[in-house]
Amino acid sequence: MAVSSSTKRMIVDVALFIASQAALYYTVRWVMMPGGGDKKEVKAKSLKALEKLGHRNLTLDEYERQIASEIIHPDDIEVGFEDIGGLDPIINSLRESVIYPLLYPHLFSSSTLLGAPKGVLLFGPPGCGKTMLAKALAKESGATFINIAASVLTNKWYGESNKLVAGLFSLARKAQPCIVFIDEIDSFLRERTKGDHEVTGMMKAEFMTLWDGLTSSTDRILVLGATNRPNDIDSAILRRMPKRFSVGLPAEDQRLKILKLMLKDTKLEPHFPIQDLATRTDGLSGSDLKELCRNAAMLPMREFMRKAGQDPHVLEKAQDSNFELRPLSINDFFQADGTSALPAPDADDFLFARLRG
Repeated sequence: MAVSSSTKRMIVDVALFIASQAALYYTVRWVMMPGGGDKKEVKAKSLKALEKLGHRNLTLDEYERQIASEIIHPDDIEVGFEDIGGLDPIINSLRESVIYPLLYPHLFSSSTLLGAPKGVLLFGPPGCGKTMLAKALAKESGATFINIAASVLTNKWYGESNKLVAGLFSLARKAQPCIVFIDEIDSFLRERTKGDHEVTGMMKAEFMTLWDGLTSSTDRILVLGATNRPNDIDSAILRRMPKRFSVGLPAEDQRLKILKLMLKDTKLEPHFPIQDLATRTDGLSGSDLKELCRNAAMLPMREFMRKAGQDPHVLEKAQDSNFELRPLSINDFFQADGTSALPAPDADDFLFARLRG
Protein backbone atom coordinates (compact mmCIF):
# COMPACT_ATOMS: atom_id res chain seq x y z
CA MET A 1 0.00 0.00 0.00
CA ALA A 2 1.55 3.30 -1.09
CA VAL A 3 2.05 6.07 1.46
CA SER A 4 0.40 9.33 0.51
CA SER A 5 2.43 12.49 0.08
CA SER A 6 0.61 14.16 3.01
CA THR A 7 1.57 11.26 5.29
CA LYS A 8 5.21 11.50 4.17
CA ARG A 9 5.16 15.20 4.83
CA MET A 10 3.74 14.65 8.31
CA ILE A 11 6.41 12.02 9.11
CA VAL A 12 9.14 14.40 7.98
CA ASP A 13 7.64 17.23 10.06
CA VAL A 14 7.44 15.01 13.14
CA ALA A 15 11.05 13.86 12.66
CA LEU A 16 12.27 17.43 12.27
CA PHE A 17 10.29 18.49 15.34
CA ILE A 18 11.79 15.70 17.45
CA ALA A 19 15.30 16.49 16.22
CA SER A 20 14.88 20.21 16.93
CA GLN A 21 13.51 19.51 20.42
CA ALA A 22 16.41 17.17 21.16
CA ALA A 23 18.91 19.78 19.98
CA LEU A 24 17.14 22.43 22.07
CA TYR A 25 17.17 20.15 25.13
CA TYR A 26 20.89 19.43 24.96
CA THR A 27 21.70 23.08 24.22
CA VAL A 28 19.71 24.31 27.22
CA ARG A 29 21.19 21.53 29.38
CA TRP A 30 24.71 22.56 28.37
CA VAL A 31 24.00 26.24 29.11
CA MET A 32 22.23 25.54 32.40
CA MET A 33 24.75 23.02 33.69
CA PRO A 34 26.25 24.69 36.83
CA GLY A 35 29.55 22.91 36.52
CA GLY A 36 30.01 23.79 32.89
CA GLY A 37 30.75 21.42 30.03
CA ASP A 38 34.21 20.32 31.16
CA LYS A 39 33.22 17.98 33.98
CA LYS A 40 35.35 15.10 32.75
CA GLU A 41 38.45 17.28 32.58
CA VAL A 42 37.74 18.75 36.03
CA LYS A 43 37.16 15.29 37.50
CA ALA A 44 40.39 13.93 36.03
CA LYS A 45 42.41 16.90 37.30
CA SER A 46 40.94 16.72 40.80
CA LEU A 47 41.45 12.96 41.12
CA LYS A 48 45.05 13.26 39.94
CA ALA A 49 45.80 15.94 42.53
CA LEU A 50 44.25 13.91 45.34
CA GLU A 51 46.00 10.70 44.32
CA LYS A 52 49.38 12.44 44.41
CA LEU A 53 48.61 13.39 48.01
CA GLY A 54 47.70 9.81 48.92
CA HIS A 55 43.89 10.26 48.96
CA ARG A 56 42.88 7.54 46.50
CA ASN A 57 39.49 6.37 47.74
CA LEU A 58 37.66 9.61 48.38
CA THR A 59 34.10 9.91 47.13
CA LEU A 60 33.49 13.45 45.90
CA ASP A 61 30.36 15.19 44.68
CA GLU A 62 30.41 17.58 41.73
CA TYR A 63 31.09 20.65 43.90
CA GLU A 64 33.96 18.99 45.74
CA ARG A 65 35.45 17.95 42.40
CA GLN A 66 35.36 21.55 41.17
CA ILE A 67 37.19 22.69 44.31
CA ALA A 68 39.64 19.76 44.13
CA SER A 69 40.88 21.03 40.78
CA GLU A 70 42.39 23.97 42.72
CA ILE A 71 44.61 21.70 44.85
CA ILE A 72 48.34 22.32 44.47
CA HIS A 73 50.73 19.49 45.26
CA PRO A 74 53.77 20.43 47.39
CA ASP A 75 56.10 18.99 44.75
CA ASP A 76 54.75 21.55 42.25
CA ILE A 77 55.81 24.46 44.48
CA GLU A 78 59.34 25.70 43.88
CA VAL A 79 59.56 28.05 46.86
CA GLY A 80 60.68 26.80 50.27
CA PHE A 81 61.42 28.54 53.54
CA GLU A 82 65.11 28.43 52.67
CA ASP A 83 64.35 30.67 49.67
CA ILE A 84 62.87 33.42 51.84
CA GLY A 85 65.30 35.84 53.42
CA GLY A 86 64.84 38.05 56.46
CA LEU A 87 61.61 36.51 57.79
CA ASP A 88 63.09 33.94 60.17
CA PRO A 89 60.96 34.91 63.23
CA ILE A 90 57.74 34.54 61.22
CA ILE A 91 58.93 31.28 59.65
CA ASN A 92 59.79 29.81 63.07
CA SER A 93 56.41 30.86 64.46
CA LEU A 94 54.60 29.33 61.47
CA ARG A 95 56.47 26.07 62.00
CA GLU A 96 55.67 25.94 65.70
CA SER A 97 52.07 27.14 65.65
CA VAL A 98 50.83 25.86 62.29
CA ILE A 99 52.91 23.12 60.65
CA TYR A 100 53.73 20.97 63.68
CA PRO A 101 50.15 20.91 65.08
CA LEU A 102 48.85 19.96 61.63
CA LEU A 103 51.39 17.19 61.04
CA TYR A 104 51.83 15.89 64.59
CA PRO A 105 48.43 16.34 66.31
CA HIS A 106 49.17 13.79 69.06
CA LEU A 107 51.98 15.98 70.39
CA PHE A 108 49.42 18.71 71.02
CA SER A 109 46.60 16.53 72.38
CA SER A 110 47.38 16.98 76.09
CA SER A 111 45.31 20.16 76.27
CA THR A 112 42.43 21.68 74.34
CA LEU A 113 44.38 24.95 74.32
CA LEU A 114 47.09 23.41 72.19
CA GLY A 115 46.81 22.91 68.45
CA ALA A 116 46.83 24.94 65.28
CA PRO A 117 44.66 28.06 65.07
CA LYS A 118 41.69 27.90 62.73
CA GLY A 119 42.87 30.94 60.81
CA VAL A 120 46.12 32.76 60.05
CA LEU A 121 46.43 36.18 58.41
CA LEU A 122 49.54 37.51 56.68
CA PHE A 123 49.33 41.26 56.13
CA GLY A 124 51.63 44.05 55.07
CA PRO A 125 52.68 46.18 52.07
CA PRO A 126 52.76 44.60 48.61
CA GLY A 127 55.88 42.71 47.57
CA CYS A 128 57.10 41.80 51.06
CA GLY A 129 56.77 38.01 50.81
CA LYS A 130 53.25 37.12 51.99
CA THR A 131 52.43 34.87 49.04
CA MET A 132 55.91 33.34 49.12
CA LEU A 133 55.38 32.47 52.79
CA ALA A 134 52.09 30.78 51.93
CA LYS A 135 53.72 28.74 49.16
CA ALA A 136 56.61 27.72 51.40
CA LEU A 137 54.18 26.80 54.16
CA ALA A 138 52.32 24.51 51.76
CA LYS A 139 55.54 22.90 50.54
CA GLU A 140 57.04 22.25 53.97
CA SER A 141 53.82 21.09 55.64
CA GLY A 142 53.01 18.56 52.92
CA ALA A 143 49.33 19.19 53.67
CA THR A 144 46.58 19.38 51.09
CA PHE A 145 46.86 22.96 49.81
CA ILE A 146 43.75 24.47 48.23
CA ASN A 147 44.53 27.78 46.52
CA ILE A 148 41.05 29.21 46.32
CA ALA A 149 40.00 32.36 44.49
CA ALA A 150 36.74 34.25 44.76
CA SER A 151 35.96 33.42 41.13
CA VAL A 152 35.98 29.69 41.97
CA LEU A 153 33.27 30.15 44.60
CA THR A 154 31.02 32.44 42.58
CA ASN A 155 28.39 31.13 40.22
CA LYS A 156 25.73 32.83 38.13
CA TRP A 157 22.99 30.48 39.37
CA TYR A 158 21.23 31.23 42.65
CA GLY A 159 22.36 28.97 45.48
CA GLU A 160 25.30 27.43 43.62
CA SER A 161 27.88 29.64 45.34
CA ASN A 162 26.72 28.38 48.74
CA LYS A 163 27.04 24.80 47.53
CA LEU A 164 30.57 25.49 46.30
CA VAL A 165 31.49 26.95 49.71
CA ALA A 166 30.04 23.86 51.37
CA GLY A 167 32.02 21.73 48.92
CA LEU A 168 35.21 23.58 49.86
CA PHE A 169 34.92 22.76 53.55
CA SER A 170 33.65 19.21 53.07
CA LEU A 171 36.60 18.51 50.75
CA ALA A 172 39.01 20.08 53.25
CA ARG A 173 37.60 17.81 55.96
CA LYS A 174 37.98 14.70 53.79
CA ALA A 175 41.53 15.58 52.65
CA GLN A 176 42.92 16.89 55.94
CA PRO A 177 45.43 17.98 57.05
CA CYS A 178 44.45 20.82 54.75
CA ILE A 179 45.36 24.47 54.23
CA VAL A 180 42.83 26.69 52.45
CA PHE A 181 44.70 29.70 51.07
CA ILE A 182 42.91 32.88 50.02
CA ASP A 183 45.18 35.52 48.49
CA GLU A 184 43.91 39.12 48.63
CA ILE A 185 41.32 37.97 51.15
CA ASP A 186 40.06 41.54 51.56
CA SER A 187 38.52 41.43 48.07
CA PHE A 188 36.50 38.32 48.93
CA LEU A 189 35.65 38.65 52.63
CA ARG A 190 35.59 42.41 52.97
CA GLU A 191 33.46 44.32 55.50
CA ARG A 192 29.75 43.68 54.98
CA THR A 193 27.54 46.66 54.21
CA LYS A 194 23.88 47.29 53.48
CA GLY A 195 24.77 47.72 49.82
CA ASP A 196 26.07 44.17 49.45
CA HIS A 197 24.27 41.92 47.00
CA GLU A 198 22.07 39.30 48.64
CA VAL A 199 24.03 36.42 47.09
CA THR A 200 27.36 37.85 48.29
CA GLY A 201 26.03 38.22 51.82
CA MET A 202 24.69 34.67 51.83
CA MET A 203 28.00 33.28 50.57
CA LYS A 204 29.98 35.11 53.28
CA ALA A 205 27.56 33.89 55.95
CA GLU A 206 27.86 30.31 54.66
CA PHE A 207 31.65 30.58 54.64
CA MET A 208 31.81 31.79 58.25
CA THR A 209 29.28 29.24 59.49
CA LEU A 210 31.16 26.32 57.97
CA TRP A 211 34.49 27.77 59.10
CA ASP A 212 33.28 27.68 62.70
CA GLY A 213 31.92 24.19 62.16
CA LEU A 214 35.30 22.75 61.28
CA THR A 215 36.82 23.44 64.68
CA SER A 216 36.42 20.04 66.29
CA SER A 217 39.10 18.23 68.21
CA THR A 218 39.90 16.03 65.23
CA ASP A 219 39.84 18.58 62.40
CA ARG A 220 43.22 19.64 61.01
CA ILE A 221 42.12 22.44 58.72
CA LEU A 222 43.59 25.92 58.46
CA VAL A 223 42.33 28.95 56.55
CA LEU A 224 45.29 31.10 55.52
CA GLY A 225 44.73 34.60 54.17
CA ALA A 226 47.03 37.26 52.74
CA THR A 227 46.25 40.93 52.23
CA ASN A 228 47.76 44.41 52.06
CA ARG A 229 44.47 45.97 53.22
CA PRO A 230 43.67 44.33 56.59
CA ASN A 231 41.32 47.14 57.62
CA ASP A 232 38.95 46.20 54.79
CA ILE A 233 38.40 42.66 56.09
CA ASP A 234 35.16 41.93 57.91
CA SER A 235 35.58 41.99 61.70
CA ALA A 236 33.90 38.59 61.99
CA ILE A 237 36.53 37.17 59.64
CA LEU A 238 39.35 38.76 61.64
CA ARG A 239 37.96 37.13 64.78
CA ARG A 240 38.36 33.77 63.10
CA MET A 241 42.01 34.53 62.27
CA PRO A 242 43.58 35.01 65.72
CA LYS A 243 47.11 34.34 64.49
CA ARG A 244 48.27 37.38 62.51
CA PHE A 245 51.70 38.16 61.14
CA SER A 246 52.78 41.59 59.97
CA VAL A 247 55.09 41.17 56.97
CA GLY A 248 56.50 44.66 56.66
CA LEU A 249 59.25 46.30 54.67
CA PRO A 250 62.59 44.61 55.37
CA ALA A 251 65.13 46.21 57.70
CA GLU A 252 68.81 46.43 56.73
CA ASP A 253 69.76 43.01 58.07
CA GLN A 254 66.74 41.48 56.34
CA ARG A 255 67.63 43.19 53.06
CA LEU A 256 71.15 41.78 53.37
CA LYS A 257 69.77 38.23 53.63
CA ILE A 258 67.40 38.82 50.72
CA LEU A 259 70.17 40.21 48.50
CA LYS A 260 72.47 37.30 49.33
CA LEU A 261 69.75 34.86 48.26
CA MET A 262 68.94 36.76 45.07
CA LEU A 263 72.58 37.18 44.00
CA LYS A 264 73.89 33.76 45.01
CA ASP A 265 73.92 32.51 41.39
CA THR A 266 75.07 35.81 39.86
CA LYS A 267 78.68 36.60 39.00
CA LEU A 268 79.84 39.56 41.09
CA GLU A 269 83.02 41.60 41.20
CA PRO A 270 85.62 40.52 43.78
CA HIS A 271 84.89 42.08 47.18
CA PHE A 272 81.43 43.17 46.04
CA PRO A 273 80.09 45.51 48.79
CA ILE A 274 76.79 43.74 49.39
CA GLN A 275 76.49 45.26 52.87
CA ASP A 276 76.68 48.72 51.32
CA LEU A 277 74.00 47.70 48.83
CA ALA A 278 71.72 46.61 51.68
CA THR A 279 72.30 49.92 53.46
CA ARG A 280 71.52 52.04 50.40
CA THR A 281 68.27 50.26 49.53
CA ASP A 282 66.29 51.47 52.54
CA GLY A 283 62.54 51.51 51.96
CA LEU A 284 62.50 48.85 49.24
CA SER A 285 60.39 45.71 49.54
CA GLY A 286 61.54 42.23 48.65
CA SER A 287 59.83 42.56 45.28
CA ASP A 288 61.58 45.90 44.70
CA LEU A 289 64.94 44.33 45.53
CA LYS A 290 64.30 41.54 43.06
CA GLU A 291 63.49 44.04 40.33
CA LEU A 292 66.58 46.08 41.25
CA CYS A 293 68.79 42.98 40.94
CA ARG A 294 67.12 42.01 37.67
CA ASN A 295 67.72 45.45 36.18
CA ALA A 296 71.36 45.34 37.28
CA ALA A 297 71.84 41.85 35.85
CA MET A 298 70.45 43.03 32.52
CA LEU A 299 73.10 45.74 32.09
CA PRO A 300 75.97 43.38 31.12
CA MET A 301 73.58 41.56 28.78
CA ARG A 302 72.55 44.83 27.12
CA GLU A 303 76.20 45.79 26.73
CA PHE A 304 76.91 42.46 25.06
CA MET A 305 73.95 42.76 22.68
CA ARG A 306 74.85 46.33 21.71
CA LYS A 307 78.46 45.32 21.17
CA ALA A 308 77.25 42.56 18.88
CA GLY A 309 75.15 45.10 17.02
CA GLN A 310 72.09 43.02 17.88
CA ASP A 311 73.05 40.79 14.94
CA PRO A 312 70.94 37.59 15.19
CA HIS A 313 73.78 35.47 13.77
CA VAL A 314 76.25 36.73 16.37
CA LEU A 315 73.73 36.21 19.16
CA GLU A 316 72.91 32.71 17.92
CA LYS A 317 76.61 31.83 17.82
CA ALA A 318 77.11 33.19 21.33
CA GLN A 319 74.17 31.16 22.58
CA ASP A 320 75.78 27.95 21.33
CA SER A 321 79.12 28.79 22.96
CA ASN A 322 80.07 29.27 26.58
CA PHE A 323 80.20 33.05 26.50
CA GLU A 324 80.60 34.97 29.74
CA LEU A 325 79.21 38.31 30.78
CA ARG A 326 81.19 40.71 32.90
CA PRO A 327 80.58 40.51 36.66
CA LEU A 328 78.21 42.96 38.29
CA SER A 329 79.56 45.99 40.10
CA ILE A 330 77.88 48.14 42.72
CA ASN A 331 77.44 50.88 40.10
CA ASP A 332 75.09 48.63 38.13
CA PHE A 333 72.55 48.98 40.93
CA PHE A 334 72.57 52.78 41.07
CA GLN A 335 72.25 55.69 38.69
CA ALA A 336 74.92 58.35 38.22
CA ASP A 337 73.46 60.48 41.01
CA GLY A 338 73.67 57.57 43.46
CA THR A 339 69.95 56.86 43.59
CA SER A 340 68.48 53.42 43.04
CA ALA A 341 68.23 52.26 39.45
CA LEU A 342 64.78 50.91 40.22
CA PRO A 343 62.14 52.57 37.99
CA ALA A 344 60.32 55.23 40.01
CA PRO A 345 56.52 55.26 40.23
CA ASP A 346 54.50 57.82 38.36
CA ALA A 347 54.28 61.20 40.03
CA ASP A 348 50.49 60.91 40.29
CA ASP A 349 50.58 57.42 41.78
CA PHE A 350 49.29 58.39 45.22
CA LEU A 351 48.73 54.74 46.12
CA PHE A 352 52.47 54.05 46.01
CA ALA A 353 53.19 56.81 48.50
CA ARG A 354 50.30 55.68 50.68
CA LEU A 355 51.44 52.06 50.80
CA ARG A 356 55.05 53.01 51.46
CA GLY A 357 53.98 55.37 54.21
